Amino acid sequence: QVHLVESGGGLVQAGGSLRLSCSASGTIFSIRRMGWYRQAPGKQRELVATLTTGSNTNYSDSVKGRFTLSRDNAKNTVYLEMNSLKPEDTAVYYCNAAIMTYYSRTRAVDYWGQGTQVTVSS
Repeated sequence: QVHLVESGGGLVQAGGSLRLSCSASGTIFSIRRMGWYRQAPGKQRELVATLTTGSNTNYSDSVKGRFTLSRDNAKNTVYLEMNSLKPEDTAVYYCNAAIMTYYSRTRAVDYWGQGTQVTVSS
């Protein structure tokens, strides 16, 4: 069993900053990929940023230069530093991880956190 626990959402004014954290716990053998998606009201869930085990980071064009994703491997935790926030960044942010467990060492399975609300006021 794997759990993803998110923290750090909240309300901020435009131009401000927030830092999201996501920690994975459970029967983890290997984390292949970890990152964040977001879903705004009435819109589909979209990629924000992901980081693979090879330290390849992928950002959506809308957050490049403003958001930074980092990872603490020892803690199975990723951090999303969000700067210069805009009202259009308002969404529920979901942590996502592709994880191999001790019971499934040959295939990574996608896990999701419960989501954390980020609201940016204008």
